[in-house]
Amino acid sequence: MDSPMAAEVTDVVKVYGRGETAVRALDHVSVGFPARRFTAIMGPSGSGKSTLMHCLAGLDTVDAGRVRIGRHEVTGLSDAALTRLRRDHVGFVFQSFNLLPTLTAEENILLGLRLAGRRPDRQWFDTVVDALGLRARLGHKPGELSGGQQQRVACARALVGRPDVVFADEPTGNLDSRSGAEVLDFLRTSVRELGQSVVMVTHDPVAASYTDHGVLLADGRIAAHLQRPTADTVLSALTTLGA
Repeated sequence: MDSPMAAEVTDVVKVYGRGETAVRALDHVSVGFPARRFTAIMGPSGSGKSTLMHCLAGLDTVDAGRVRIGRHEVTGLSDAALTRLRRDHVGFVFQSFNLLPTLTAEENILLGLRLAGRRPDRQWFDTVVDALGLRARLGHKPGELSGGQQQRVACARALVGRPDVVFADEPTGNLDSRSGAEVLDFLRTSVRELGQSVVMVTHDPVAASYTDHGVLLADGRIAAHLQRPTADTVLSALTTLGA
């Protein structure tokens, strides 16, 4: 591939269980996720999409093959080295917001940097906060924020360290349609205007329509690629796969 990769897997195999109960969640998967692009990973339930993201992000190990994040080899790293890699080079946005209720929005955004002993780039912090419309909410605690505002705080936390890639796992799953659209629009803006790389697992064709590229999995293998997906093309592809 000509474009630099924010993350990639090469001939990756992941098996859960043993013997007759073994499940091959990823079956010799090779795929790259270009830098400065917004990519969706989709597929029917049990297709391997969440497993692929977990292996890409170093949250799970592979049984065979290679995983890279940017210029960094993930495969074979010790637990301590994986922790450092995730801390310094990866951002996460989950379906559950994972904010600490006793901290303000600003403290939650900066928590990861402070735990790593890193000083925030205040100019970049301001850019992210203003892009997300959080300026007036920085002093509020999570219980004082709506679900959409909490997820925007989680997005700011993922971006503030300028990671090589942000992995978003069903980031709109707990949001209403309006709040979900706001979060997806920001993730798209973070790619187009802030130069971020985002890889998102989703089952929602509308969410996938915000991305530049879609990767469809079925039975642990890459089944299709969709360029500039729309809700209709995603729904059609998922229907073909039996989703």
